[in-house]
Amino acid sequence: MGDYTLKELENWNEKIEAKVNEVGLNYYEQEFEIISYNEMLEAEAYTGMPSRYPHWSYGKAYEKQKTLYGYDLVGLPYEMVINSNPCIAYLMKDNTLLLQILTMAHVYGHNDFFKNNRLFKEGTDANETVNMFKNDADTIRRYIDDPAIGNEEVENILDAAHAIRYQTKRVIGEKRLSSEEIRNKIIEEFNSSYRPKSIIEPYEKPKEPDLSKIPLEPEEDILYFIEKYGGLEDWKKNVIDIVRRETAYFIPQIESKIMNEGWASFWHYTILNELNLESGLHLEFLKRHNDVLAPSMGSLNPYYLGFKILKDIEKRYGRDKIFEVRAVERDESFIRKYLTRELCEELNLFEFSQKRGEYIIDNVADEEGWKNIRNSICNGCGMNGIPIIRVVELIKKDNNLVLEQIYDGRELNMQYAEETLKYVANLWRGKVTLKTIIADKEYKIVCDENKKICEVK
Repeated sequence: MGDYTLKELENWNEKIEAKVNEVGLNYYEQEFEIISYNEMLEAEAYTGMPSRYPHWSYGKAYEKQKTLYGYDLVGLPYEMVINSNPCIAYLMKDNTLLLQILTMAHVYGHNDFFKNNRLFKEGTDANETVNMFKNDADTIRRYIDDPAIGNEEVENILDAAHAIRYQTKRVIGEKRLSSEEIRNKIIEEFNSSYRPKSIIEPYEKPKEPDLSKIPLEPEEDILYFIEKYGGLEDWKKNVIDIVRRETAYFIPQIESKIMNEGWASFWHYTILNELNLESGLHLEFLKRHNDVLAPSMGSLNPYYLGFKILKDIEKRYGRDKIFEVRAVERDESFIRKYLTRELCEELNLFEFSQKRGEYIIDNVADEEGWKNIRNSICNGCGMNGIPIIRVVELIKKDNNLVLEQIYDGRELNMQYAEETLKYVANLWRGKVTLKTIIADKEYKIVCDENKKICEVK
């Protein structure tokens, strides 16, 4: 334990909670657990969940982080917070008293964000989070223990599902249309597309839609499509459902990393400045706060960027505005609307690339360059850093699942794409074709049912 007692932490938590209520944060009931650094490593590997289904990747993440930490190459998070009701947060027991005070205030910021940001309100159910992960873990373990299935079969499905889990719908909270609703929409659009061309040629008949095509419209959720049309056994469908459900839980966090960390940092800074800390604690607070928000060399610190944008919004529009922003935005819209040229200059943001082994500065925060910098940050934040691959056709005669990349100027890493395609073929149990663009030309990769890349052109 650090330089504090549990009673002291409880007293400080009461003071922090009073300030949290005073400034108007709206949060779930908060629970704190104090854990060792080894337990923090475990929590980090399992993304903070008290219970998570077993998979080798979590063990790999634990061993990697433990090795890096052992060689003092990385630090551990001061806390981890779960989007649940009640909200569960882990504090590392080796933290100093001040660090525990700061992280508790930081946690209340995350808690408020989880409860009030629309991505979490529409995309997750905090009341069921802990039960969902526990039930999923129990289900996977039952399959592993089933002699007719076993660990190897379960891991094969999990490996494949993990490889493509983020190839899913990205509009959080959007209702999925049924096949009948999609069919009716296509027919309605077709019927409304008849338009008089001229008095002499009154109608230009469009091509009739193929209502027998599968899918009727491109499907972004590849796991959903494979589960529906892949002819899988029920237990495999259930495993895919589990991966899809848990992935959906994490997408709001991916989409709001900068805002969420900026929001929590804004409030730990505000609250600790109002706690009238004695001088020794206040000096450590300033150092720790600056450590958290220190700009990163060659990359963006989400804590720093989010904090600075929120402070700027408060300065320009008042505190009520930041609560409005917290409720409705995600990282991309937050940056597009509120990262100004003045902020780009203040933060000394610039864009660079590597060409022929040398780093070249492409844009600085001048009259035009700051917009390119802002756009580059938006293009790489949240799910935007993951290419969009969707199902466009199922060719029944040879059971060929046809995928395409929505090309936005960024090319796929072909080695990674080929390996991922093998996982898709493993789930599909048939031929899989991926269409993309390389060097401004159409490019096609075909993987057969034996998971062998048999055509690249």
